[in-house]
Amino acid sequence: MSRTLRRVQRDLFALGAQLADPRARIGRRRAKAAFEAAKVRLLEKDIDARQAKMEPLRAFILPGGSPAGSFLHLARAACRRAERSIVSLTRDEPVDAVILAYVNRLSDLLFVLARHQNLESGRTEDRW
Repeated sequence: MSRTLRRVQRDLFALGAQLADPRARIGRRRAKAAFEAAKVRLLEKDIDARQAKMEPLRAFILPGGSPAGSFLHLARAACRRAERSIVSLTRDEPVDAVILAYVNRLSDLLFVLARHQNLESGRTEDRW
């Protein structure tokens, strides 16, 4: 597993801790559960680094490709669903805007990782 995905896993545990703590105390008690904007910037750096190695996307593509690419597309779909759930939660509970920004950028990263994985495995993208 790449360092990027390992970092994302750790971030998701911290994100879950934040969402499970409506009084926002966990981040002060446990440094590993803190969630700051720097995490979003790291995702953006990862996105930019991978996109720089690929041709610009000029059409919609259908999810799929290599097995790893397909799993990354599935993860992206699950991430988008989580984003919608968090948006719904904001109607009833306060949610740190950084959390929503992170989940949004994470879905973009997963899309870019899927494209990058398919490129590395020699799989062409099916355009729609």
